[in-house]
Amino acid sequence: GAVPRQALMRHWALLGGAAAALAATLFVLWGPAGRTRRRRGLVPGLLNVGNTCFLNSLLQGLSSCPSFVRWLEEFTAQYRAGHSKSQEHQHLSVTLLQLLRALSGQEVTEEDVLDASCLLEVLRMNRWQISSFEEQDAHELFHVLTSSLEDERERQPRVTHLFDVHSLEQPETTQKQISCRTRGSLPPVSNHWKSQHPFHGRLTSNMVCKHCEHQSPVRFDTFDSLSLSIPAAVWGRPMTLDHCLHHFISSESVKDVVCDNCTKIQAEGILNGQSIENQRTTFVKQLKLGKLPQCLCIHLQRLSWSSQGTPLKRHEHVQFSEFLVMDIYKYRVPVHKPSHKTPEESPGAKDGTAVKPPEAEQAPGTKPVFMNGASSSSSSFLMSPGTFPLAAFPECRAPLYLYRLMAVVVHHGDMHSGHFVTYRRSPGPRAALAAPGQWLWVSDDSVRRASLQEVLAASAYLLFYERV
Repeated sequence: GAVPRQALMRHWALLGGAAAALAATLFVLWGPAGRTRRRRGLVPGLLNVGNTCFLNSLLQGLSSCPSFVRWLEEFTAQYRAGHSKSQEHQHLSVTLLQLLRALSGQEVTEEDVLDASCLLEVLRMNRWQISSFEEQDAHELFHVLTSSLEDERERQPRVTHLFDVHSLEQPETTQKQISCRTRGSLPPVSNHWKSQHPFHGRLTSNMVCKHCEHQSPVRFDTFDSLSLSIPAAVWGRPMTLDHCLHHFISSESVKDVVCDNCTKIQAEGILNGQSIENQRTTFVKQLKLGKLPQCLCIHLQRLSWSSQGTPLKRHEHVQFSEFLVMDIYKYRVPVHKPSHKTPEESPGAKDGTAVKPPEAEQAPGTKPVFMNGASSSSSSFLMSPGTFPLAAFPECRAPLYLYRLMAVVVHHGDMHSGHFVTYRRSPGPRAALAAPGQWLWVSDDSVRRASLQEVLAASAYLLFYERV
């Protein structure tokens, strides 16, 4: 046991010497000019402490989402009020906020290269087994962060007082009303525990019987990122983000499903009270977005499998745009189809109101008004930095769910080894978001400027959009 330990000590001594040399090099290269670089719009890099590019790339992407940083500021306000500094650093949200504030230029730091390994330590304290020296995935880490923040949110006390519990749950109850009912002053009621993080959204799952057109109750499932598979490529046609989104929500047939409505109809036609078996039919299932988040993370699945069962990486480019419109993917409550009854028998005609037609879906083969990721001449305005795309829409058809690209995480390499880098917006005044923004390319501790054309040409793995 002594020999391996001595060898390990020599190994760490060599690593320590290399780290010291690296630190000296960084000081020589970046030390004197640190503040000048910051004034020119660059951001701090992040030290790679052993295959931690997956962590560094994700943090650079998250720091470019102002809504997420603001949510963390509001959420961690509860800790700053009643916790010591040592207690604060036990919380993931506090450690994450400090890193994101430094990377977004909101917190002045003397260092040009930061060490984010403290975040991994907090995650390990939360019982996550994350190694710094093994190849990890940035998308999996994103799920770890969001689920850990949700766990931390659930652990918070839901009320600050035992008085008027029901009133504290009601958002319209004012502080004055609470004070009157309890006959005394109360500390400010914190509602941070109620608010979900900005990446939180909901999917709807809609099932309709092909035989009787009866719709089952809509199911809702939560998501923090949209994981999109890349459809099979069509020769001569570029792959776009719209193709992946349409593939995600495309309907599919589910056979041999019990339909309660068909069973009921069949039973009503049988006399003498005979029992009838459950009628099984084919249902059409479709996913849509029931609740779109403020910050939208899109994960493009680049893992595929060969015929021999070995993992392969898909390298093809998926075209995406600076602005993203999600209206056609949003779930809307369907309007019941008018029956074949006469106007007098129609339920909507009894009170003089017309029966609305069902929700119009885009006809197959027709060109949508807005193509996300298309580079045709009709959507060339997408390629110009800072252009607000409302001019592309006819009057009264402006999008309700318009998003702007904030960061792109790219993976270079294959399924067994590689490197993560990030394209992200340079931090600036929040009021200037509609103006042309500067893009940066960040690879661990290396930071340089990039053009929007370079960003849009990247083979994206993670896309971070924010609603505008």
